[in-house]
Amino acid sequence: MATRIAVGVDLVQVERIRRLLTDNPTAEADIFTGRERAYCAGKRNRLAHLAARFAAKEAVLKALGTGLGPGTRWTDVEVVNTPLGRPRVRLSGGAGDRAEKAGASSVELSLSHSGEYAIAHAVMFLDEG
Repeated sequence: MATRIAVGVDLVQVERIRRLLTDNPTAEADIFTGRERAYCAGKRNRLAHLAARFAAKEAVLKALGTGLGPGTRWTDVEVVNTPLGRPRVRLSGGAGDRAEKAGASSVELSLSHSGEYAIAHAVMFLDEG
């Protein structure tokens, strides 16, 4: 069985996320899961951590090759952390269905933020055969 690699990357301004959450009171719950919000709430720079997770959602959806399409919600792509802090992706709902249909066996994720920007890089391994 051959494996294909799909990648996605996204860069977001932290200020864009601040404006989005300020201008839309329900946006935080629409975009981020309860676990993501709880994790970021305990961080010194909460908005930078939320921005990195937003970028991760975009990067994963780009790796899927579909973006946020019909039947998929932002919360279908969840960033969780291992006990050592390594970010991992948990897919559910429409995103999970699309990943399964594409043959996704795993997703590797890297997040970073510095100053005004947050970035995420997703590498998705797709089993073909």
